[in-house]
Amino acid sequence: MNVSPAPQTKSASSAEAGVLKGWKQISEFLGEPASVVQRWASTGMPVHRQGRYVTTTTNDLNQWLGQQSGKLVHVVTDETDLTSELKRGLSFVRKER
Repeated sequence: MNVSPAPQTKSASSAEAGVLKGWKQISEFLGEPASVVQRWASTGMPVHRQGRYVTTTTNDLNQWLGQQSGKLVHVVTDETDLTSELKRGLSFVRKER
């Protein structure tokens, strides 16, 4: 009997890797309408064209947001460990004192 593992869907594997595919996923991650995200992409937001799709990573977007605001920025997702983010934020504030 030949049993093969269940195939992973592309969206599940790319979501684990932090890859966002398409304007809808990117706009949901940023919390902005797709039209705003497309305008940002035309002014320098890091996106890559792959055929008819655009892709980017959550890390690239976080770095770009930080550069645009001049402050360290991190977008929180459902998978984000809020405890570690709170600790990171507190250590950042303590260093500034």
